[in-house]
Formats: sequence, structure tokens, C-alpha cells
Amino acid sequence: MKRLLRRLSRTVAAAEDGGGLAAAHRQGRGKKGKGVPEGHVPVCVGEEGGPVERFAVRAELLGEPAFAALLRRAAQEYGYAHPGALRIPCTAAEFRRLLLRLSDAAAAAASC
Repeated sequence: MKRLLRRLSRTVAAAEDGGGLAAAHRQGRGKKGKGVPEGHVPVCVGEEGGPVERFAVRAELLGEPAFAALLRRAAQEYGYAHPGALRIPCTAAEFRRLLLRLSDAAAAAASC
């Protein structure tokens, strides 16, 4: 897990420096001049052979248990040396549901 977090911090640093990752993000979306927002991590979501969607995920969500389970699954499937953006092997619909669940939990915790 520590290796994965170090890799993610390098990925975010490269995006902030205007490196290849930010350029790839812009090309993938077709919106020139817009990279990954500060405090976010680029994540590509999709199963092998299916469509891939790119998300900008808040970095603080990486430590959530449900998200950590996805990171372990990604490490098993792709390894720690996978080039490019972080890749999560699940459908985009599943990933959206997870993000909604995590954001609902965060909103409920903030209101207490």
C-alpha cells in the first residue's frame, strides 16, 4: 500500500508539473488546458476489453477502506509498475456508485 501511495504522489507531482500525464489527460478528454485539479488523482476505470472512463478522484478518498480494496485489486491485476494513470479494474457504473457512497458518508460525517 505504501508503494502505491508513493506512486500516486509521483503521478500527481508529474501532473502538476505539466508532465506527460496531464497532457494525456487533456488529450483523452479533448479539453486543452485543463489538467487534474489540485488535491485529486487521475483514475482510469474499466474492465479489460470494455470502455474506459477517466475520473479525477479526491486524494483523501484513497484511504477509505472501500477504495483501498479497489487499490489492492488493481495491484493484483496490474502490479505496482503499471505505467500511466492509476487503473482500477471495475465498471464505471460500479465506480460511480462507490464515489456516491463515499461522498454521502463524508457529507453525513461533516454534518455531525
